[in-house]
Amino acid sequence: MATIPFPKKGSGGTPRLPDVPSSLVRFGVLAALFVMVVASSFYTVEPEEIAVVQRFGAFDPERVQGPGFHFKLPLGIDQVRKVPVQRQLKQEFGFRTTGQSRDQRSQYQGVPDESNMLTGDLNAAVVEWVVQYRIGDPEQYLFRVRNVEDSFRDMSEAVMREVVGDRTVNEVLTVGRQQVADLVEQKLQKLADDYSSGIVVDQVVLQDVNPPERVKFSFNEVNQAQQEREQKINLAQASYNQEVPRAEGQGQQMIQEAEGYAVNRINRAQGEAARFSALYEEYRKAPQVTRQRLYLETLAEIVPRVGNKVVVDEDVTGLLPLLNLDRSAQRSSGGGGGGQP
Repeated sequence: MATIPFPKKGSGGTPRLPDVPSSLVRFGVLAALFVMVVASSFYTVEPEEIAVVQRFGAFDPERVQGPGFHFKLPLGIDQVRKVPVQRQLKQEFGFRTTGQSRDQRSQYQGVPDESNMLTGDLNAAVVEWVVQYRIGDPEQYLFRVRNVEDSFRDMSEAVMREVVGDRTVNEVLTVGRQQVADLVEQKLQKLADDYSSGIVVDQVVLQDVNPPERVKFSFNEVNQAQQEREQKINLAQASYNQEVPRAEGQGQQMIQEAEGYAVNRINRAQGEAARFSALYEEYRKAPQVTRQRLYLETLAEIVPRVGNKVVVDEDVTGLLPLLNLDRSAQRSSGGGGGGQP
């Protein structure tokens, strides 16, 4: 077994290391250099990424590699920059997500310098939003704009302030939120294309829009009053829509009834006039017959309305005891009138 001698002390009292052969040193250096070359010659690209390989700093579209295990020239000849083209990225404005609590709820921290904005009617609003985007063109993203993430952040904030500044505080806080988000998305995409940033905007989401904390209570009271006003207006409009058609219907019904009555009276008058003319013509032809017929028709109309009817000859005498009219009169006064004696 080989032994290593204990180092001897020098003149200064410090032990000296044993002499190492120069061949062993060269072998160690070469081994370390070989490991470095091998380690820098291979790289892995994740499924949601692509790799842009720069040779001596120059970009070549033919050296863009997809997911997998790849080889490159070592020692800094080829430089690899990975770009997550399939991953949806996001930037938060007006707040920052600081982590999660024990009940798995996200915790946020406000950034007033980004969220405080001035609306078109010179009111203040606190606007927090999120921009979701992807990298559509890796070449533009890496080489056309310096500090592309910071530039894109400045563009997002500038566009949001422009759109909010063109609207009233009520539009921003209530009915116009979706319109604001859509317009910011369109303008931000156009600005990103003009700058050749290589970014594709997927969505702009207004996370939270509120009045400033100092005036929040008063603003909520104003909103409540406006909602009550709208409710009363809607109730009045509903009552109007119910009563007006009903009144119009009743008016149309009365008009139609009056028109029907007028038509009926006119037709009856015309019929009576035509009947009188026809009777007059018949009377001129046979006055005696017509007179008798009219007399009989009148009796036929009147006689059924009479209760007790007694028809006797004018020459008959002693008829009262036979008819017993006194008892019939008593029945009539007692409620039993109308029957035959």
